[in-house]
Amino acid sequence: MEKIYYQTLKETLFHEKLENGLEVYLLPKVGFEKTYGLFSTNFGSIDTTFVPLGQKEMIKVEDGIAHFLEHKMFDMKDGDAADKFAKLGASSNAFTSSSRTAYLFSTTTNENACVELLLNFVQSLDITDESVEKEKGIICQEIKMYDDDPDWRVYFGAIANLYHKHPVRIDIAGTCDTVNNTYKDMLELCHHTFYHPHNMMLFVVGNIQPEELVDVIKENQNKKHFLPETSIQRKKIEEPESVAVKERIDIMQVEMNKLIVSIKVNDIMTDPQEKIKRELSFNLLFDLYFSKSSVLYNEWLSKGYINETFSANFTQERDYAFILIGGDQDDYHLLQKTIFDFIEHIDDLVIEQEDFERIKRKTIGNFINSYNSPESIANSFSRYYFEGICSFELVDYVSKITIADLNEVKKMVDYCINYDIAAFIYNGKFEEKNYRNSRK
Repeated sequence: MEKIYYQTLKETLFHEKLENGLEVYLLPKVGFEKTYGLFSTNFGSIDTTFVPLGQKEMIKVEDGIAHFLEHKMFDMKDGDAADKFAKLGASSNAFTSSSRTAYLFSTTTNENACVELLLNFVQSLDITDESVEKEKGIICQEIKMYDDDPDWRVYFGAIANLYHKHPVRIDIAGTCDTVNNTYKDMLELCHHTFYHPHNMMLFVVGNIQPEELVDVIKENQNKKHFLPETSIQRKKIEEPESVAVKERIDIMQVEMNKLIVSIKVNDIMTDPQEKIKRELSFNLLFDLYFSKSSVLYNEWLSKGYINETFSANFTQERDYAFILIGGDQDDYHLLQKTIFDFIEHIDDLVIEQEDFERIKRKTIGNFINSYNSPESIANSFSRYYFEGICSFELVDYVSKITIADLNEVKKMVDYCINYDIAAFIYNGKFEEKNYRNSRK
């Protein structure tokens, strides 16, 4: 087993690649009572067009199928996985994002047994036509619940405005129509393809003995049969550079109007080092301008342009990237103008060396602090892993960022004002009859 020591964090990570292709990472934390396990697959809501394992032709499955499969994974022949974790003294959960699905447990006892259970229920799919049909109603209720959440709706609405074709424009859960068109054989096909060990990663952190635990994992995996390792062919999306919708106003009963301005970043990087450099540069830039201690943030706050809900974020995943800026504001025209003016003149804003160093120290401190939380460690590692980035090196990456790097991403934002910027607004100040009409 490989031992990797990270000098900056004073952490030793244990790594083993099993014969079936599964990557295993174990991080013992001396003095920690809690153990947290995360089993992730490189399969998310955007993976709807692909060549199934063992086949040659590309197929299209229903939107939301990754999330649907996540729901059904806890079914086991002899009961429910969550109940089994509870009997071991552990809690369990799962989540689906645009690019990955993860299953997790948290425990202070029976660590090895919990890891085995995690492997067993995720690597087998025990479903029936009846159980799939029953789940459709549950997922549709979940979709409707989120449809009633204005924050969720404005977030996905802002993303949907950007994209013509890319599946990230579709809600992670899909729609009730796509859910109702999902069947047992589709779910089995996706599980067979994307839940192969070579497409997955296991990370366990906390009160563990790495040498002992890796033997448990190896023994578990050696009992199972998988098809030979092969790379998954996903459809490459030819997405236009322009945004799909420049501006959309949706009517919903909200206490305060909500606005998100979204910026489509068309430069999709493939080199992991360049990707993380850009992401960290954007994060530092937005923290520099909009942290609670920044001059600009407090100026906007005092003038009533924004309130505490305001935020600016950069997101990049496998093959897309975007910026979201916005918050709650009754006068959404004022907020929209404020954001547009900021974007248009961002290249003129000077970054002072003292402010830059302060933000860097703050970011590095936050990263180091996160290593006191098993959940933060595992989730961060899983998030970056499939992008070819090791989260244990983030502190070192931040240390190397310069003001020149921030000025470079500033130019990228300034360039976007010309054609690939969009706005999504929720307005609750209309009469109820108009609200109903807007929903048709």
